[in-house]
Amino acid sequence: MPELPEVETVRRGLNQLTLSQKITGGDVLRDRTIAYPFSVGEFVENITGSAIATWHRRGKYLLAELSPLSSSPPTWLGVHLRMTGQLLWLDQDEPLHKHTRVRLFFGDRLELRFVDQRTFGQMWWVPPDVAVESIITGLAKLAIDPFSPEFTVDYLADKLLHRRRPIKTALLDQSVVAGLGNIYADEALFKSGVLPQTLCTDLQRQQIQRLQAAIIQVLSASIAAGGTTFSNFLNVKGVNGNYGGEAWVYNRAGEPCRVCGNLIQRIRLGGRSSHFCTQCQK
Repeated sequence: MPELPEVETVRRGLNQLTLSQKITGGDVLRDRTIAYPFSVGEFVENITGSAIATWHRRGKYLLAELSPLSSSPPTWLGVHLRMTGQLLWLDQDEPLHKHTRVRLFFGDRLELRFVDQRTFGQMWWVPPDVAVESIITGLAKLAIDPFSPEFTVDYLADKLLHRRRPIKTALLDQSVVAGLGNIYADEALFKSGVLPQTLCTDLQRQQIQRLQAAIIQVLSASIAAGGTTFSNFLNVKGVNGNYGGEAWVYNRAGEPCRVCGNLIQRIRLGGRSSHFCTQCQK
């Protein structure tokens, strides 16, 4: 599943390629991809004629502010890539991938194509003067973004210390840290020297301090590398992310630790794989 660095990579690419571009039409190939409005025709009608002012990211959500032709207030286009979603900036003549779900058309025969193999991805159009969170309800449940100034050691300690659950499981909770997923939770725990099965209630403040810094460090490193591609992720130009080759522990079970040489271990916590080094993490 694309996590914060992958979604941020897509956001930056979209802001380089699509700003001020006017949507001239669209084609929805899978109706269920459109979460709002419930009429596919209404979705296409309402986005047509709007220009993209800017793209934002909130957690793993992408939000495009749309500038209307008239003086009416702006509207919003929301996208969640879920497990396998891709947003690709292509020529309209490019052959359609069999998993293409939505096409948004622009001038010069260009298009933004939403490809989604597992079909869990969604798109929303938010009308003017309507709170985005009232339509894209998952936004209301999101915690602070790791790159927010409010993501402090005190904030993280307050979120964790009263939870009697493994720290790895807690980090995947979007109401604790927005945008963090399986890959970067493993990586941050390794960098901070904390075992994934450690209960939150047993964490020491020094461990939380290291973890807060590690989360920011690994997310920043992955964004610089264009994200991680282990299966489906591509940026808007169809290019793989490069962080996977630099990963400390994720997807490296049975391989030597890059620090101590001890073999990386893999267990399941809360139904998800967790990778760690028993020598470097305590």
